[in-house]
Amino acid sequence: MTDQPAESQICGSNIHEHRPHAPALDYVSDFEALEVAVRELCLEKGIFTAADFRAFAEFAEKVGPTPASHLVAKCWLDDDFKAFALEQPIAACKTVGVDWMQPTGFGTPSDFTALHILEDTPNLHHVIVCTLCSCYPRPLLGNSPEWYRTPNYRRRLVRHPRDVLAEFGTYLPAEVEIRVEDSNQKHRFMVLPVRPAGTEDWDEDRLAEIATRDTMIGVALPQPGVTANVTADRVRKARRGAHHD
Repeated sequence: MTDQPAESQICGSNIHEHRPHAPALDYVSDFEALEVAVRELCLEKGIFTAADFRAFAEFAEKVGPTPASHLVAKCWLDDDFKAFALEQPIAACKTVGVDWMQPTGFGTPSDFTALHILEDTPNLHHVIVCTLCSCYPRPLLGNSPEWYRTPNYRRRLVRHPRDVLAEFGTYLPAEVEIRVEDSNQKHRFMVLPVRPAGTEDWDEDRLAEIATRDTMIGVALPQPGVTANVTADRVRKARRGAHHD
């Protein structure tokens, strides 16, 4: 799936000169309703407490995608390794301690799928989504962020990628093509962003700090000094603001 600038976007024989802002979707999906039901049942049965759930949710949101960050840093530093990672991503993951046959930490055996590393260029930007549910490369990136699983992100990104990226504070020039990759049961994706200027003399550890989860999903660009991800609260505020425009 690709995105063209609004001025030249064509649907059939019609050319749309001005595109309305991406509409916000505020209803709850079946998956979210099921999660709430199971969570409430666990609370009722005393399997865990509300405080336990809140602490875990806060922890999961802060988990850093350390293996993937170092994979990106290695690609930035070594062109031969980058070629290897793009051609054999599963094998390359072992260099950062992730064996997809025996997922560590956040993964389960169901995570063993075909992994694809998507290389950005100055003229091409990738962003990943799972339109069906929340398929995500957990062994590499950790738990998916809350906003990644919402209908707002999943359904709007494929139709209005520039508008959605803008809600994350990411504005791309009109000449940059945006390609949306839809994850599924058998295919997982990770973005290899363009190395930012001003990092020419940085080592792997320092580069890994700016290769954040959001940059590897594709909703942000790596920048020197930016080591934090966008929070769900910021996305909600941006979405509410767009809804009122």
